Amino acid sequence: MVMDPEPTLGGVPHRRLLDCVHCGLCLSACPTYLELGTEMDSPRGRIYLMRGLAEGQLQPSAEVVEHLDLCLGCRACESACPSGVHYGELIEGARVHLSGARERPPYKAMLTSLVLAVFTRRERLSAALAPLRLLQRTPLWRWLRRLVPSAALLPAPQLAHPLPPETPAAGVERARVGLLTGCVNHVLFGATNAASARVLARNGCRVVVPPAAGCCGALHLHAGDREGARVRARAAIAAFPAELDAVVVNAAGCGAAMKEYGALLADDPLWAERARAFAARVRDITEVLAELPLVPPGIPIRTRATYHDACHLAHAQGVRQQPRALLRAIPGLELVELEESDLCCGSAGSYNLTEGAMARRLGARKAERIRATGASVVLAANPGCALQIAAQLARAGASVEVLHPVELLDRAYGPSPS
Repeated sequence: MVMDPEPTLGGVPHRRLLDCVHCGLCLSACPTYLELGTEMDSPRGRIYLMRGLAEGQLQPSAEVVEHLDLCLGCRACESACPSGVHYGELIEGARVHLSGARERPPYKAMLTSLVLAVFTRRERLSAALAPLRLLQRTPLWRWLRRLVPSAALLPAPQLAHPLPPETPAAGVERARVGLLTGCVNHVLFGATNAASARVLARNGCRVVVPPAAGCCGALHLHAGDREGARVRARAAIAAFPAELDAVVVNAAGCGAAMKEYGALLADDPLWAERARAFAARVRDITEVLAELPLVPPGIPIRTRATYHDACHLAHAQGVRQQPRALLRAIPGLELVELEESDLCCGSAGSYNLTEGAMARRLGARKAERIRATGASVVLAANPGCALQIAAQLARAGASVEVLHPVELLDRAYGPSPS
């Protein structure tokens, strides 16, 4: 007897959708459920919708698409789930299934296509931002920020920070690592990349920066373009030398995607084994520095700071204590815990562009919690979080500096030794 094939949702087997026992322990962890209080905007409600789609009981109506699109993909429900449901895999499968859905408003599809076409290509992003950079220097910029809320996400102009192909270790070499400079990070957060290379070198790492290592494919995964993600995964794997001790990433979303390259390319006979080996070497920069262990910084930073847990660092990668340990090593720094530190800020890849209203609600909530700490600096280990939090703090009239943890460490080390 021939068995009927198991139904799938965007390549995810139907049985994975049955792991959820609908206990409800995820509800208090879900940002959209906390804001809206509606069952279909909770993880278990969305899994119910996904099952309906996979089983053919539901059609991708405008309402179904909207509930699934409102999911941030933050994976906070995974941290809360006692059953070990891999929700990130499920929502990515749903987005593959719904890619190109006619029921999605055309402007959302257009924005998503624009993000993938521009933000993932360094040269295109630089060219697209050039006119806005000039506009930022004029009085018209304030008017544009009020008229177009997403314009507030663009950070102030930065000086270029080109990194050499290789930075030698300071003192005894303890490791040879590769550093992903990325796409958005390369254009908008060059200072973070430069600080990362300096701090790694200070801690005995020879830092290799492959010029061909650009977009990792994370934004494509979030948008349901799995094939686009696979193309970029292969390119990233090929760009880094095989003999590195670690591939270091300073962007939480990129690190989470790269650690899952083995699963992404599991059915590719030419790349599967290479992808698994590569993924095993991917480490967030805070993991690497904490494990070396850290060379103690010597310059006091006498200020109050707080730390925001980027979703794809805390929930997807399980990295929570390492960034805090590094920050506590800075002399003079007063580190205070942030209420709802691991609740999403509303960035979530391109979410703050396609779901602007909910993103602003969550951003305002995060800004309020940050202001309540009295901190003058907030640390966030992801570029999207940094953009979103800075924009919402500015909207709230709060004068709080937003930095990556390695940038504060870099200050505490002082000028690089010659």
